[in-house]
Amino acid sequence: MRAAAILGLGTSPRDLQPFQAGSPTSWIEGLPGSASDADAVVIFGGDGTIHRHLGALARLALPVLVVPTGSGNDFARALHLCSERDSLKAWRSFEAGRVQPRTIDLGLIRRTASPETQRYFCCVAGCGLDSLAARRANRMPRWLRGHGGYALALLPALVKLPSYPMRLTRWDGAGEHQEEKSRPTLMVAFANTQFYGDGMRIAPQADISDGQLDVCRIWTMNPFGLLAMFPTVYFGGHLRSQKVEYSKAEQVLVEAETPLDVYADGEFVCKTPAEISVAAGALQVIEGTG
Repeated sequence: MRAAAILGLGTSPRDLQPFQAGSPTSWIEGLPGSASDADAVVIFGGDGTIHRHLGALARLALPVLVVPTGSGNDFARALHLCSERDSLKAWRSFEAGRVQPRTIDLGLIRRTASPETQRYFCCVAGCGLDSLAARRANRMPRWLRGHGGYALALLPALVKLPSYPMRLTRWDGAGEHQEEKSRPTLMVAFANTQFYGDGMRIAPQADISDGQLDVCRIWTMNPFGLLAMFPTVYFGGHLRSQKVEYSKAEQVLVEAETPLDVYADGEFVCKTPAEISVAAGALQVIEGTG
């Protein structure tokens, strides 16, 4: 077997050594040029590192193992890989032929002004208050981002909550679409996985292989109401609030009166208007073995 190792920010060949020790696999460092150069890809990093390589990983169509070494590791969490030890155990099982890769969905973002360009995302895309927090978190030191940085970046915005007039047009699996009028919105998240923001369970019903995105929209509310609801996001309790709308869709067009930043996996992608959809079966992954 041949494997390619992608080393993200803050990692080094030393992180690869446990995977190489006693392994019959031959290793190369860096993204393989073609699918014939490797049988699998092992990527060391967090959601941002994975996000930056998703286009190439989808094109290669090779099984991917994530080793969670980033400041935010929500994609690894969704794959039951909560530590480097979990990833090593999963790799040994895959190497020995005891587990098979799983085919999962990715999200896809196209800006309507330039539909020929597109970006994949693995976890969650969002705009509104979510993008504001992501932008602030990205300015923090890496160690702080890895220890509640998203939540810390969000807290100052809770004092005076902005209101973003947005309009969502949704398409379901039958091609039917639902268009709405512009409505004041605090934030909207388009989720491929349940988690984002380092453990926030923003989309507790999300399934990474159901061919749909989960859309979680939070209407404008007063700061006290959001402060009270905020802790419940970590276990999905926010869905009980009347200020939260939750649905599923294969494709959503997001429009705003003033262009809003769209972030995905903690990275800036584009401004609205944007089309956000699911890319069903776009990636093969090696999951945790439990």
